[in-house]
Amino acid sequence: MDKIDTQGLSGPATKGCTDNIYPHDENGNPILPRAVITPRRCHTPEMVKELKILINEVLDEREHKRRLAGPYDNVEPLPPSYFDTEYFKHSIDEPEPEYKDWSQSNKPKTDYNPGYYQ
Repeated sequence: MDKIDTQGLSGPATKGCTDNIYPHDENGNPILPRAVITPRRCHTPEMVKELKILINEVLDEREHKRRLAGPYDNVEPLPPSYFDTEYFKHSIDEPEPEYKDWSQSNKPKTDYNPGYYQ
């Protein structure tokens, strides 16, 4: 017998069989193919998108509260949250209402005067 069958599941060894035979290096060790590792994620891509929206809404809401308490003159109210399911309710034949981003930093600063602060 050419091999030890510890589980009792293997068939007899066949002469000339090349299954699972890899080339060997100069020391006699087999040269195995490189493993390809695919990372596993806990969250689905849809959940990742919603988590990013949630985190950004929380940060924007915090910034909005600071603007309300601070010396800002033109603080716009926040649009409905992405997670406000009552606002985004719609019929099947209608498109979903558009989600408006909460960030207010990309709007032009019409009341900003840099000379005032110097």
